[in-house]
Amino acid sequence: MKELGKPVPKDLDKTKAIAKGMVGEEFLELNFSNTEIAFAHKTDAELKKAAWLFGVMNKAWLVSLGSKLGLTAIRMRLPFVESIVKNTIFAQFCGGTTLLESLPSIDQLAKFNTLTILDYGAEAKETEDDYNQTMKETIRSIEFAKHNDNVPVVSAKISGLARFGLLENLQQGEPFTPATRQEYKVVLKRMDAICHVACTHGVGVFFDAEESWIQDSIDHLVTVMMRRYNRESVVVYNTFQLYRHDRLQFLFDSYQLAKRGGYKLGAKMVRGAYMDKERTRAIEMGYPSPIQPNKAATDDAFNTAIRFCVDHYEEIASCNASHNADSARLLAELIVEKGIERNHPHLNFCQLYGMSDHLTFNLAKAGFNVAKYVVYGQVSEVVPYLVRRAEENSSVTGDMSRELELVSREMKRRKLS
Repeated sequence: MKELGKPVPKDLDKTKAIAKGMVGEEFLELNFSNTEIAFAHKTDAELKKAAWLFGVMNKAWLVSLGSKLGLTAIRMRLPFVESIVKNTIFAQFCGGTTLLESLPSIDQLAKFNTLTILDYGAEAKETEDDYNQTMKETIRSIEFAKHNDNVPVVSAKISGLARFGLLENLQQGEPFTPATRQEYKVVLKRMDAICHVACTHGVGVFFDAEESWIQDSIDHLVTVMMRRYNRESVVVYNTFQLYRHDRLQFLFDSYQLAKRGGYKLGAKMVRGAYMDKERTRAIEMGYPSPIQPNKAATDDAFNTAIRFCVDHYEEIASCNASHNADSARLLAELIVEKGIERNHPHLNFCQLYGMSDHLTFNLAKAGFNVAKYVVYGQVSEVVPYLVRRAEENSSVTGDMSRELELVSREMKRRKLS
């Protein structure tokens, strides 16, 4: 037990005894600074490649320019562009172009006690054929997961299964026309088909949170599915974006609704992914921003949500899907403090594939349930996801600086730089 830059205590037993008194009866050894554990899955060549990529992505102006050019080049099908993308940013953040191609990534994660949450990453769908194709691919991923114990959950976006305008109209209370009523019924059938197959095969489904002006519609649809499929165990999970100031109360309300309805709540907790878009739209349309006033308020809401889910862990299956080290440590400490099994199926951690390995693999090493969110799909289909990944995690947020620092530290430990 050697923490980077600190001497090993001479009286280790005494130190552990003190720690036990502070954090339950069991000793929690969890050091997110341990880059040896964090990057044990990477070869020297892979580590050098990651350092180069994070170095590029740490330049916000370059990310912005590259994102615009990359999208245009992919749409124009310019030669060699797809190959360049696949061998750089795609390789870092995606498992593969197909389920079969993603299998080596899944198996590699499993070697380090890390599970996989599969996400078919195609976005910006607009036709009924597109929505049906997304449904079929999601069901295919569930059937794939059925035969792979390392894939307990798949993820889906409802905007990939339903027309965005329909979700907006539902939220605004627009009355149904015969056409939109039929369209709504078809959306329910798509979701029901996914959830039915998932329930039959013992696989969970995470439904992502999206923009606030369609989120009420998403909440309604997911609640319908939870009420139907979460009677015996948790199959369906809603996602709570805690950077919205109303989502903590919505979590409390969702729990009470589940208790009254006789089903269990599935709750994936994130900070959020649409902050700039939300604030801009609120200003342009003249309504109060749904976003928390500052980061401290977001952190407080997120950590309160964690405590709430742990306090009710028998009735709520939750996933801490955050890249925040303090929130990860909080959940780990609460699990140990309360004497709950570290691998209890209702208490989970998740980070994106290709990021926050210092959290993922140190949590896995400590015996907690942890997974990587592995996106797959054809390069041309997942480019919007990759662009968002690059833009959200540029030097503006500081995430790329953190990733680069950790990779650089491990390279130095291996004497590669």
